[in-house]
Order: sequence, then structure tokens, then C-alpha cells
Amino acid sequence: MMYNLLKGKRGIITGALDQNSIAWKVAEKAHEEGATFVLTNAPIAMRMGEINVLAEKTGSQIIPADATSVEDLTNLYTQAQEILGGKIDFVLHSIGMSVNIRKKIPYTESNYDYFMKGIDVSAMSLHKMLAVAKKLDAIAEGGSVVALTYMAAQRTYPFYTDMADIKAMLESIARSFGYHYGVEKKVRINTVSQSPTKTTAGTGIKGFGDFYDYADAIAPLGNADAESCADYCITLFSDLTRMVTMQNLFHDGGYSSTGVSDVVMQKMGLED
Repeated sequence: MMYNLLKGKRGIITGALDQNSIAWKVAEKAHEEGATFVLTNAPIAMRMGEINVLAEKTGSQIIPADATSVEDLTNLYTQAQEILGGKIDFVLHSIGMSVNIRKKIPYTESNYDYFMKGIDVSAMSLHKMLAVAKKLDAIAEGGSVVALTYMAAQRTYPFYTDMADIKAMLESIARSFGYHYGVEKKVRINTVSQSPTKTTAGTGIKGFGDFYDYADAIAPLGNADAESCADYCITLFSDLTRMVTMQNLFHDGGYSSTGVSDVVMQKMGLED
């Protein structure tokens, strides 16, 4: 359905790896809603992914950038403004990686070099993206930045290991930077805390399938899928949410507000 919610808006979308990615769906929706944007990902991720297909589909150019490199990010914003013909109205931060999870290292035995790498890639990259944009004055007044997060930042999920701490930092950066960017340029910065989602990144986590089913059984509306998450991100990029900033917004079918559900009780044999 088209409403032209983003007509005339220019954006940067990070992290579209394949068609299961939330970032991929966001790009498709943004295109439908009238936005123009550039796509970006780390060079290594671009070799693995299918980003060229998305670029063609949405008439977008790709600018490779390592989100941990201030130099790459400076180039990203400079080129994006040249390509799109003006300042950036919206940015999607959809970047996350834990070497400790990938190597199946338990949380209590975290490798600290890997931990620092995870912080740099998954949380500090948001600070760098915002700091570079602010220095270059690259984001238009009233612009919107959204970073994707997960509820393990607030509650413990044993399998999420060091990413839980990293996501907590990501959410804190959104609040802290949101204050300064809000005062100076009315740029809003929010995080969207999404349901477990069947993406390439999500399904790489041990026990993901069982947990997906558990969360689905708790949430009154069931798990929110990648497509509905993309819809929500579009509303946050639009002018309809121009007074929403520094928020961690749960997009999870009600999971975060539900203690226990009838379905889970039944599965445990606790109800007649």
C-alpha cells in the first residue's frame, strides 16, 4: 500500500544482506513510500550478500563502508549527499555481530578481544555514524535515525551472551546522542526492539528456533515479522513521528509486556 510517507526524503540504509534482512525490507518499503536512498554494508558482507539485486530493484547506488571506520563513514555521508542531491533525512542502523556467539564461547568465558570487536561493530558504530553526520552537518533538520535492537538489553537471555551488553550500550548511545542532536538540529534518534526474527543473523544463534516458538506463544499478537518491522521503521522516518526521540520502542506483538500466556501454561501442563 502506498501513502508516499517518505516522498522527497533521502536516506542511508545499512545492513541489507539478503531478502530475509530487516534492512532489505526497510529498503523495499522506503522505495514504495517515495524515498531515494543509498545502500551500504561492509565490503566483506557485500561479497556474501545479494545487495546488487536490491540496488537494482530500488534504483539505488551502493557505497561500501566499514561502519567502524570514521574515514569510511565520512566518505559515505559525502558521497550519499552528492548522489541524492542534498542532506540526509533518515538513516537505518542495522549492524550487529558477535564473534563470541559465532565461535560459541559461553558468556562467562567471553574472549575480550572478540567482545571489544562486537562493541565496535554493533554499538560504537552508531556513535561514529552520528558523530560523523553531526560534524559534516549531513542530516537535515528534523531527520530521523533508527537502530535495531533486542530486548536482551533489558532482560537476560542466556544464549544472547555478550550481544545483550552490546545492545544495552547501543540503546544508551541513542539516548545520549539523541539529546545533543535533538537540541541542535531536531534530529531524532530511536531504537526499535524487535521480536526474534527469522533473519540470517537471528537464525545463527544457538537455540533460536525453540526460542522463536516460545516468544510467539507468549506475545498476544505473535512475533512481529521483518516486514511489519520495516513498516514501523518507515513511520519513524516519516514526519508523523517528528516528536518521538530517545526512545527504545518495542515492536514485539506485546511480548515485552506479557508475563506468561495461557498457551505456555498449557504447554507446560499447568492448566486443566
